[in-house]
Amino acid sequence: MARREGLTAGQLTMLALGSAIGGAFFLGSAVAIRSAGPAVLLGFAAGGALVYVVLMALADLTLDDPAPGSFRDYAQRAFGPLAGFVVGWVYWAGLTLAMSSEATAAAVFLRAWWPGLSGPVLATLIVLVVTGLNLLGARQQARLEGALAGVKVLAVAGFVLVALSLITGLWPGKAPVGLGALAREPWQAAGWRGLLGAMLVVMFTYAGTEIIGLAAPSARDPRRNVVRAARWTAVVLAGLYVLAVGVLLALIPTRSLSVSASPLVTALAAHGLGTAARAVNGVLVTAILSTMLAVMFSLGRVVRSLAEDGMGPAWLVDRSPVPRRGILFSGAVMLAGVALAYLVPRQVYLFLVSAGGFALLLVYASIVAAHWRLRAAQARLHAAGGPPTGHRPTLVPWFPWSNALVLAIVVAVLAGMPLVPGQGAGLGAGLAMTALAAGIYAWRARRRPRTPAEVWSPGREAAARGEQAHAAPASSAPHRAPSPPRRLRPEPARAPLQAPAPLPAPALEWEVAPEIAPDEPATSRTPPQASGPQAAGGPRQARERRRPGRSHHPGHPGRKDKGPAG
Repeated sequence: MARREGLTAGQLTMLALGSAIGGAFFLGSAVAIRSAGPAVLLGFAAGGALVYVVLMALADLTLDDPAPGSFRDYAQRAFGPLAGFVVGWVYWAGLTLAMSSEATAAAVFLRAWWPGLSGPVLATLIVLVVTGLNLLGARQQARLEGALAGVKVLAVAGFVLVALSLITGLWPGKAPVGLGALAREPWQAAGWRGLLGAMLVVMFTYAGTEIIGLAAPSARDPRRNVVRAARWTAVVLAGLYVLAVGVLLALIPTRSLSVSASPLVTALAAHGLGTAARAVNGVLVTAILSTMLAVMFSLGRVVRSLAEDGMGPAWLVDRSPVPRRGILFSGAVMLAGVALAYLVPRQVYLFLVSAGGFALLLVYASIVAAHWRLRAAQARLHAAGGPPTGHRPTLVPWFPWSNALVLAIVVAVLAGMPLVPGQGAGLGAGLAMTALAAGIYAWRARRRPRTPAEVWSPGREAAARGEQAHAAPASSAPHRAPSPPRRLRPEPARAPLQAPAPLPAPALEWEVAPEIAPDEPATSRTPPQASGPQAAGGPRQARERRRPGRSHHPGHPGRKDKGPAG
């Protein structure tokens, strides 16, 4: 039954648009345009198609389970706790660094209005304001983000209209620009190498759309509204970006762009529209604040999801609807990132954006890979005669070829990062974050082997192995208690399940049939509830029911337990 309260599809869409349209587009797109030239239009179109596949895969997974951890939880189900740990923490670290760069950029533009204030003070105030607003809750956040996102969308649309009026000569007192600078630009300024190097920044302009999955538990009727929001977000973003960059290329040569100023502001100022340029500059600050608000929304929930699964500090667990501890923790680390930006200012913006872009691409790869594996497992189960409720058509077009294509593009973009100055260091930072997260996970696993994240429930274990938890017939064991959780890694002494072997001595049917029915799946077997000698089993039961506190002797397979577990 649909909930009466919650985020609608429109609110989810505006939340995603507010998260995506920010400094990466208004400011960082200058790097991509300079690197690729007019061919960057292909990059933005390809990025939109890639994000569409990613969001449809995320929506497809959300239909089955709107998990609070979203893509991190799906990666864990498909590939194990290590994947969930690495994806979650690398995403959090990369986006935290990227938002530190956004705060630094906003401070630069605010100093144009208040030159007496120092940049570090303004950046610190921005982080504190964003952190405080996120503590208000999802509904208030969605309303505020919807208003800010509307301002940004209208600003981009207004720039397109002004640029078109300059191109066509409809602007009063201005001669038609026509193709202008675009007619004199080579299509590929640096060949395919330049386009490949620009793709990281292009993809980062779509960063934040994954917030749809993280906000799914707060949505009204998630299985319906998440799909709508994912489709609307991809189409609107790709259309806005291609139109805005297309008209921009006609107004100003690509070599005149600089990362220290918005390309939209530079283009309008070059044609004498100073007032419009200042208005866009004000919108730029609003866009950055809006992006930081939406990303902080994601970071707080990712950190809480990690902590609840035993993959983070216990003090980050927060049972309230608003993950206050995760938000405050993320805000504190953002302040450290702001300090880094002012201590090492040279090319720090591109470095931080590159680190965030690496984290984003890792998340995209994990979404499509997890979707591919889990959907393929469902298809195999359905082909083997599984229940029809566990299989439905996928939302991803041309599955699984589109998933494979997205993974190939992600690998190619990562390989092209060193082609752009400053991105090589970002790639190194991303790889270092990944290695560090994997190392911390291994250290924690050795120090405390049985964390909650390392104990899978039967449903998650079945999903990770390409099965469904409900694959066993409902009538196979109607009178039995649920199976206890099993460890991810089997104990060395536990032998694999094999086909039923002949019992060492004759037994009555009522003693054996409930425990060794040939057509009963292994995942549905549970310890019997009866006590006494008849509750014992043969060697297979001894292997399956070995528990702490009981005596089992592999050399005596016929040994019987003396009663149920206490």
